Amino acid sequence: MLSILITIYNYNLLPLVEDIHQQCLDLGITFEILTQDDASNSIHNLENEKINLLSNCSYVSLEKNVGYRENKNILVSQSKYENLLILDGDCILPFPNFIKNYVEQISDYEVVYGGRIHAEKAPSKQQLLRWKYGKFMEDQTVDQRNENVYRATLFNNTLIKKTVFNRIKFDSSFKKYGHDDTLFSFELQKMKAKIKHIHNPVQHDDIDTNAVYVEKTKNSLDNLYQLYKKQLITKEYSKMVNLVSRLHSFKTTYLLAIFYTIFGKLLENQLKENNPSLFVFNVFRLTYFSKIYIG
Repeated sequence: MLSILITIYNYNLLPLVEDIHQQCLDLGITFEILTQDDASNSIHNLENEKINLLSNCSYVSLEKNVGYRENKNILVSQSKYENLLILDGDCILPFPNFIKNYVEQISDYEVVYGGRIHAEKAPSKQQLLRWKYGKFMEDQTVDQRNENVYRATLFNNTLIKKTVFNRIKFDSSFKKYGHDDTLFSFELQKMKAKIKHIHNPVQHDDIDTNAVYVEKTKNSLDNLYQLYKKQLITKEYSKMVNLVSRLHSFKTTYLLAIFYTIFGKLLENQLKENNPSLFVFNVFRLTYFSKIYIG
């Protein structure tokens, strides 16, 4: 009935799997939980090995790193059932009826997205940037997500038919972090997949430090530009690409690129400190993307 697929890297997954496993048992459904660590060689893997002791559960630690995208593709290829619940492992379940809420959607859907939330407080000052951006920029209600059902669909907490997933799959040719969801959801839009948004969020738990997230953001914007350059997405599908392409028609991107060249390090240093500003973060993103846009 339901294949629950969870990918991780250097994270203790056992508490999450135990929670999901018990919910599945309580519902009396046919299920499997397949989990896979992407060759992190983490000390957490000692705990993760205990997943194999749970009924209908599997934990594997890959010997070679394959990347976030291929990690998910591998688990899908190994799954038994048509209904796939794809999760990122670095989350916790804020509500006790998580699996039940998805099982109730199985009869009539192609894709169901439950959403994501962040904690009310940041774990530390060194993690404020990722937490702020998640809390105030990314977290959306069902009504907000329904304003653009495709672009608002992420794959950290998603129920999808296996036949639909296999028509697209994650493009593992992109090695850098970021915008996996953008390409996948764009393909869903092209095939006019039936998507439903519900309130069944996971809470993002493994928050990057400010310094790590700055670097990940640059990688993500590099990926976004490549998606656009290779015509894998349209400029209209991405707010950032659409904005910068409009600015480019007025030659404004050259000024923004110069701004990043001169002040980029100052922007990054502010973001890596203990009180990062979302305004500065957005200026950083816009000027950095303008720079790579004009080459």
